[in-house]
Amino acid sequence: MIPLADRPLDAEIARILRLFDEAGAVLVDLPVLLPAERLLDLYGEDIRARAYTTRDPEAGELMLRPDFTVPVVDRHMASGAEPARYSYAGKVFRVQEPGSNRPPEYDQVGFELLGADDPAAADAEVFALIARALAHLGLRAAMGDMALLRAAVTGLKTSAPRKAALLRHLWRPRRFRALLDRYGGVTPVPPARAALVAAAREGRDLLKGAGPAIGLRTREEVRERIAALVADAEEPPISEGERALLDELLGLKAKAPAALTRLRDLAVDMAAIEPAVNAVARRLEALAARGVDVEALDFEGSYGRTSLEYYDGFVFGFYAEARPDLPPVATGGRYDALTRALGGGRAIPAVGGVIRPALSLALAEPQREARP
Repeated sequence: MIPLADRPLDAEIARILRLFDEAGAVLVDLPVLLPAERLLDLYGEDIRARAYTTRDPEAGELMLRPDFTVPVVDRHMASGAEPARYSYAGKVFRVQEPGSNRPPEYDQVGFELLGADDPAAADAEVFALIARALAHLGLRAAMGDMALLRAAVTGLKTSAPRKAALLRHLWRPRRFRALLDRYGGVTPVPPARAALVAAAREGRDLLKGAGPAIGLRTREEVRERIAALVADAEEPPISEGERALLDELLGLKAKAPAALTRLRDLAVDMAAIEPAVNAVARRLEALAARGVDVEALDFEGSYGRTSLEYYDGFVFGFYAEARPDLPPVATGGRYDALTRALGGGRAIPAVGGVIRPALSLALAEPQREARP
């Protein structure tokens, strides 16, 4: 049941939930405390570091809900029919940096679409619904596609371990850049690592006389790590041409139609991204069919790299350009891989989005006051 509105924020939450209800969403109620041992690793490094956790003698490690998507998917994969549309509203809790003026708890209202057969149509449905809820605010919409970036990295002519390391740090741009520069020979190998590799190549037993093991790694694991470092040192550098193409993809910023044209040009030399580029084209067609002005949409090649790590495809956000101090008013994206993790290997298509109603309410107030 949509909550009664007894204050402005409640009214804003109820307004958004009514739109989601009209779109066929089932309103779900989720607990504030979630099982941390099962779910926390699914959020990625950033949220893991910002989660409020506690321990119960019977329930084990618990966390205050950092978002709604993971528990919604967890519930659906256990018993839901497909396709399914869910809505929800409530507080989420995240530790903020010292000195930050962002609140440690705030309200979210969200919509999730799971099990739809046509990914492009589902992406467009969610985006158009969020856009409709915020249409009165005149926000800037930006989008990207993590599948493009993953495909570009997977297609590099380098070793599987190097690709795995780059993919693991795709959501940490500075670390990703440092790895790419090292794998491309732009920056030298750290001296300590170079000395370790040189000693191993000479056949020296680096653990002989090392004393007792300290920490969680066994001696065999340490030996395997040394062997991996030696193998990596034998790898040729990632070519300058491949790095330039990847940099162009990461740095791409244009209106969506122009970005699609450039992506198609890049796909000529980066064949691995062609399926993802075709998916972008289908998505833009589906958005246009829902009345979205795709000519006004910003596409950013690196968009989504600082968002939740379970996103693995389409990603988007809505921003108040006149208030760069504010976080995004709404965000969302596709997270098919998350369903596999929570479904015991059974994956389904999944996409969703969330709105911060306190922000949409605050941005609407000056507009109301300006009206005669």
